[in-house]
Amino acid sequence: MEKPSKSVTREKGITSVGCIVDVDNFQQAETFYELIDEFGLRPNAIKIIGYKREYDKNSPYSIQMFSDKDLGWKGQIENSYVLEFLGREYDMLVNYYEEDNLMMKLLSVKTLARLKVGLGAQDPKVNDLILNIPLNDFKLFKSELKKYLKVLNEI
Repeated sequence: MEKPSKSVTREKGITSVGCIVDVDNFQQAETFYELIDEFGLRPNAIKIIGYKREYDKNSPYSIQMFSDKDLGWKGQIENSYVLEFLGREYDMLVNYYEEDNLMMKLLSVKTLARLKVGLGAQDPKVNDLILNIPLNDFKLFKSELKKYLKVLNEI
């Protein structure tokens, strides 16, 4: 995790978004689909993956899930949904979690994204833009994100 992540050479503008969400502390992960309308994206432009400390693989979830059990030998990830998530390149990655969790941090570092956005309690090395907003105030997060993306000429 100490190595700098690979740089992504994509043009300015947000056309694809990846979201890593702590579902243990923020259960409404589907609300990230609101960003489609907010930024005028294609319907399939957002990919959401949720972290849950303990989850039943047979239970239905509205988004793809991963947990600490998906981390294998030598830090290899053994979850096909996570590998699919990591196989894509994003214009923006939203790290929507507050606690310092190794698995979510590892995913954040391994994800190829031009711009990484996180919340205030996170490690500043992981994110390019940090918004000091409570985890449960998604409406404020959405408005602040839009404001800063306009400042950065991304939307």
